[in-house]
Amino acid sequence: MGVEYIPAKHLLIRNKTTAWFGTDHTVNLYRGCCHGCIYCDSRSDCYHNGPFDLVRAKKDALPLLRDELRRKIRPGTVGMGSMSDPYNPFEERLQLTRHGLELLDAYGFGVGIATKSDLIARDIDVLAAMKEHVPVLCKLTITTVDDGLAAKIEPKAPPPSRRLEAVRRLSQAGIFTGVLLMPVLPFVEDTQENVLTVTEKAAQAGARFVYAAFGMTMRQGQREYYLRNLETAFPGQGLTERTLRQYGERYECPSPRAKKLWQAFSRRCEELGLLYRMRDIVSAYQRGYAERQLSFLE
Repeated sequence: MGVEYIPAKHLLIRNKTTAWFGTDHTVNLYRGCCHGCIYCDSRSDCYHNGPFDLVRAKKDALPLLRDELRRKIRPGTVGMGSMSDPYNPFEERLQLTRHGLELLDAYGFGVGIATKSDLIARDIDVLAAMKEHVPVLCKLTITTVDDGLAAKIEPKAPPPSRRLEAVRRLSQAGIFTGVLLMPVLPFVEDTQENVLTVTEKAAQAGARFVYAAFGMTMRQGQREYYLRNLETAFPGQGLTERTLRQYGERYECPSPRAKKLWQAFSRRCEELGLLYRMRDIVSAYQRGYAERQLSFLE
């Protein structure tokens, strides 16, 4: 089956702040995602993403990105994976993300990638070349190491075991790589055993960091989808009713155990030598590159 192409006027979107992993811009070469995660915030009505489970590629994405990059006076760091996974199954053939990385490299831009796919390991050669002169950050989302549980809440994404292997391969190549332990679904994944197991497996795979958020978000469109699929994935357990009683129509839905989980998680990260605070992660992966990017402009 071929991919549908949709028009795009702009690809390189300037971020209001660099608070999220130090990225200055955001790029989405695709729209939609076919991983089927029951909790995905990008499914919310406010984003107007249309049929979210249908992956569509941006028409003329690479020429458009090239033109926008070369108009920038000062290079920065570009985030990929905010609204759609840059390593969806179509990427294996289309290679928009791979060639997009090559363009970022050519124009002196760094990158921060978020994905749930081990396909990112295909591009180790490009990422390794980039890190020689621009910051490169790879983030793989892993909220459980139980492939069976992941199949219920992320039914079409590659299993966590494959994602951990990608973390290992990226780390062995010297690429700054870590794990996004988020969202941690209340009443499903928010146990100390689960959180610490993910943290320990990440460390064993060579991750430099684990960034965690103990809870989830829910808003219109996504909330209804999540609650409906929660009941389908865990029939007869009363999780939908329990979730509604706890959160109602709130947007931010922290785990009732969030404080205790954070204490156990942060202590284990300290013991394992993992970074876990945003400012420390950003400082570590961008260290030493400011001078290089300035020299790129000379």
